[in-house]
Amino acid sequence: MAINGKQSQPNAASIIRWSGLAAIAGGLIFAGIQPIHPADYLTSVTTGTWAAFMYAKLAMCLFFLVGITGIYGRQANRAGWLGLAGFALLIVTWFLQAVFIFTEGFILPIAAGVAPQLVESFLTLANGTQPTMDIGPAGAVYSIAGLCYMLGGLLFGIATVRAGILPKWAAILLAVAAVVTPAAALLPHELQRLAGIPVGLAVAWLGYGVWSLRQSVLAHASAEAGLGQAVR
Repeated sequence: MAINGKQSQPNAASIIRWSGLAAIAGGLIFAGIQPIHPADYLTSVTTGTWAAFMYAKLAMCLFFLVGITGIYGRQANRAGWLGLAGFALLIVTWFLQAVFIFTEGFILPIAAGVAPQLVESFLTLANGTQPTMDIGPAGAVYSIAGLCYMLGGLLFGIATVRAGILPKWAAILLAVAAVVTPAAALLPHELQRLAGIPVGLAVAWLGYGVWSLRQSVLAHASAEAGLGQAVR
């Protein structure tokens, strides 16, 4: 049992460490696409550029789900209930975002030719204009995703600072960027997306913190395993 214990803990630490790369990839994609994202209008959804961006964004959501889980796992024993709440909200955020992105990437291009008014109304969720058709609960769900994004980033950033394991300034950047996100609504639409850049960079920075802590993680896991063996 002791041997298995020694093997399992470093393996868990290695998995968490590799999740840091997912956070780096997701954060850099999120930050990088903001200035060059195609316009959220009907004329865009049937283009190859739109399809490429939606595929990249789906991958980004997967990276975020894995990466944020690893960031939380690295500090779970010190992040407390605040960290758990922030983690849960961010997971809900990126799960819902994946659903919307899947719709934009795979359903809207097909529907554009037969129901253009519906497609335009759905795109108002992103471009901030008024829909001309009823799109059901999509608007409410989109608002929930946005609220989870803001509160999750704030709580997770604060909990990460308090945990004191990962880069403090990355956590502060995440919390502050999440709080000021609503202010982006005051900017012209073409500039609103830029508010996502600091959030993406913050997550990538935290992911690098997880990735670069390999030696300390393994040393800590080995020390705990050795202590457990000594107690036995």
